[in-house]
Amino acid sequence: MEVTHQTDNGQAALWNGRSGRAWVDAQEVLDQMFKPFEDLLVEAVCAGPGHRVLDVGCGTGSTTLAVARRLGAKGHCIGVDVSDPMLAAARARAKREDTTASFLRADAQRHAFTPASFDTIISRFGVTFFDNPVQAFANLRRAARDGAALRCIAWRSAAENPFMTTAERAAAPLLPSMPARQPDAPGQFSFADRHRVASILEESGWAEIDVRPLDVDCTLPENELVGYLTWLGPVGLILQEADERTRTQVIETVRAAFDPYVHGAEVRYTAACWMVSARAHKKD
Repeated sequence: MEVTHQTDNGQAALWNGRSGRAWVDAQEVLDQMFKPFEDLLVEAVCAGPGHRVLDVGCGTGSTTLAVARRLGAKGHCIGVDVSDPMLAAARARAKREDTTASFLRADAQRHAFTPASFDTIISRFGVTFFDNPVQAFANLRRAARDGAALRCIAWRSAAENPFMTTAERAAAPLLPSMPARQPDAPGQFSFADRHRVASILEESGWAEIDVRPLDVDCTLPENELVGYLTWLGPVGLILQEADERTRTQVIETVRAAFDPYVHGAEVRYTAACWMVSARAHKKD
């Protein structure tokens, strides 16, 4: 099943442009690198109530499809995202697998989901891009059945994730126009403050809130590292339009900065995240 719904979320422009296309191009590497998080969410779904699942910010569909495979015919997983390029890739993968998973092109912050229709809501890094997270999680609460479980994985702070900021720190002297990250703005590290995350969930109607540290060892092949740093993130976006001289200089500088993470044919780092859990209690 393919469902489309318009979105007015400002993130749509980003993920329907170069960022979304770059993610699609790198999907195999990224899916492998983030496989440990996918496994954690699949296990959370299997341990949770019921078998109707919503995957928020599903991207190219890896986690949605993994959940659908585990549930089989007894359940259904719907992935929601604002990115047409990513969803096209997700639907193509679902078609190849002949899975029961389906995908919805919508802004989870504003979309009118059928009330009380999901037993579990999950997300692998997708919930940090809402421009109004309280509104978003209140909307997801309305979509959740009483007793439903929320399980989201989000990055902790940039300071705790030096691998994720190595490229921009190394490239900054060469790319003075590169915008600085804004704390609490929609983006990768917007959930860095655990107390803010808990407050967002409480204000939006969730209960049994638990935000605990999650440190996961991640890897990618060394021969994929240059592609990773030249296509993704702030540096990757700029390099896609940079002149050849600048591009060469930045790549050489940034690649050298990643040397501490390179171990033979493998790149290794620890991802510092939160495992965010909550439950939808019955409303009074």
